[in-house]
Amino acid sequence: MKSLSVGIGCDRDVSEETLMTGLNLALMQCGAAMPQIRHIASIDKKSDETAILHLVQRLKVPFIVYPAQELAKVLVRQPSATVLKFMGTPSVSEAAALLTAGFQPGNSTPELLVEKLKFCGEDGKNVTISIAEDQRI
Repeated sequence: MKSLSVGIGCDRDVSEETLMTGLNLALMQCGAAMPQIRHIASIDKKSDETAILHLVQRLKVPFIVYPAQELAKVLVRQPSATVLKFMGTPSVSEAAALLTAGFQPGNSTPELLVEKLKFCGEDGKNVTISIAEDQRI
């Protein structure tokens, strides 16, 4: 069974329902399940995001956050000008998933099983989920 690192980007005050729906859709997309998640990661600006904090408590996994300048070092196939404008990095979910899965410049890159799944919930808030196979375990 593959171990997974999940990168999350989201609107401020996203609901737990929106986050969980997006995460479940991403897991279904790659044929994975919640017990395979070993790490949740995001940008440091989301370190106090309630829905993410509840998710990591529920799953009992580490929540790793990165500053924008560290996330910006990870080249991704789907950079976002909007995310760059507001967060200071062209990628949050993809870069966070890759860094947490063991990405190091110059070495083989962990496989992104879900590049960037975007979901808008009934609360009108957006969540972006990326899933990488964790190479560190």
